[in-house]
Amino acid sequence: MIRLLVTAPASGGGKTALACALLRALQRRGLDVCAFKCGPDYIDPMFHRAALGVDSHNLDLFLSGADNVRTLYARYAAGHGAVVCEGVMGHYDGLGGTDRASAWHLAHTLDMPAVLALRPSGASLTLAALVKGLNDFRTPSHLAAIVLDDCAPALANSLTPMLERETGLPVAGFLPHMDAAALPGRHLGLVTAGEIPALGARLDALASALEQNADIDRLLALCGGQAPEAVTVPRTPTVARIAVALDEAFCFAYAESLDALQDAGAELVFFSPLHDEHLPKNIGGLYLPGGYPELHARTLAENGSMRAAVGQAVANGLPTVAECGGYLYLCQGIQDETGERFPMVGVLPGEGTRRERLVRFGYADMTARADSLLFRAGERVPVHEFHYWDTDCPGGAFTLQKPVTGRVWTEGYASSTLYAGFPHLYFAGRRELASRFVLAAKEASR
Repeated sequence: MIRLLVTAPASGGGKTALACALLRALQRRGLDVCAFKCGPDYIDPMFHRAALGVDSHNLDLFLSGADNVRTLYARYAAGHGAVVCEGVMGHYDGLGGTDRASAWHLAHTLDMPAVLALRPSGASLTLAALVKGLNDFRTPSHLAAIVLDDCAPALANSLTPMLERETGLPVAGFLPHMDAAALPGRHLGLVTAGEIPALGARLDALASALEQNADIDRLLALCGGQAPEAVTVPRTPTVARIAVALDEAFCFAYAESLDALQDAGAELVFFSPLHDEHLPKNIGGLYLPGGYPELHARTLAENGSMRAAVGQAVANGLPTVAECGGYLYLCQGIQDETGERFPMVGVLPGEGTRRERLVRFGYADMTARADSLLFRAGERVPVHEFHYWDTDCPGGAFTLQKPVTGRVWTEGYASSTLYAGFPHLYFAGRRELASRFVLAAKEASR
């Protein structure tokens, strides 16, 4: 199996462009490729799916332990001929100034070769010092090759022999400067893949540029490895239907979490709070994942029949999980990007308003203060927060603590039929949460 992790010295280093170019180029060679993303990011896998036409999966060593990450990797990689995994931030950047849950940590856990996307950015010999430092910082570094990114051909010809001589790492080629590689962004990172016009043509152009300017055969020879053995995950027969919001406003749902719900016996029924007038029929549960409700606040507000249906369902005790954007949808109202306020479902207190910076950003350990739909009192689970919008009534059902700084705060809402809050859950890392949700949906269906 061809296995490689695309990494970089820092965020903004061209990982997504290189990963998508590799995915498309390998597909053109007839390889059955699959994709992964290191860390909790939702948006990069959307680009992998756009490049492949198949699912991409997250592998997160904070939200899920090493053994479970190996199982998830084996589950989704088995049977494929090639794996491309996109790293996160810089190669060693993990939790709170450590290498925990970093790209390197994942490469080390899976024994996966890493390809370094390296942008010259006004340096020459200093690049060798940077690469040598990366290569020597941990043993092994898992770095197998370099691909120069956003690099002119003449500069690549000049840098390649120097980098190989000074670092001992092969330079497999380069990607030139391309408008197609400039993927637009906004407050939570890149815009979603579905919002970029002619994305397929962009990805084709990236793949063609890589094929013209890189020795892909050499790169693949450096990144071989043993294919994982297939893993069989038991799946409970279907016992309940759970409605899952999925549209432009609610698009942050981990594929592995959805699989965990199905493994626990859920039939997932997708619907759109933006475009549908009513909830799906015969459901026993409701899942409102995160996304961008703030960008679609007017349309969500104007869909009064859906807001009323969701509000009535939650108020009547339909088992409901609402994360981040889904939680904001249940609040009284939300501001859009211009500051205009729009009414939302209104079953929870609080107004969603924009802050100037990320709020409570990053990983945390969340402890339940009482028994509820998903949690038992005192139970502790890893979560992730990533949002610019906050509310004036964040709740207090859970105690959260930063794993490195020790900072503590309370937030979230919970009852026997509800979980709602900014923290994103990862059902694939805590399958008991998925089982409890499905069991409650089964009881509600009766």
